[in-house]
Amino acid sequence: MDFEIVGEIRQIETISRGNGIRNRARLQRQYGQGRWRKLKGVAYVRLVNGLIRRAEVHWYQADNIGKREFKIKLPFLD
Repeated sequence: MDFEIVGEIRQIETISRGNGIRNRARLQRQYGQGRWRKLKGVAYVRLVNGLIRRAEVHWYQADNIGKREFKIKLPFLD
């Protein structure tokens, strides 16, 4: 599912970090070394068909690299 985040992400929480991330080796190979964390938050997203919905969003983030690989968790929150 393709989407675009509209506005800011709120209610950000850490799901896991360091060795707790199953994909850590792949993330380091693909994006580089860093303190990787998996985070979640709530944001409004614009779907391919133009609808704007409130959804829980998950992503990986490292301090020196930034946010990568956003995913929407269904069902939508609105």
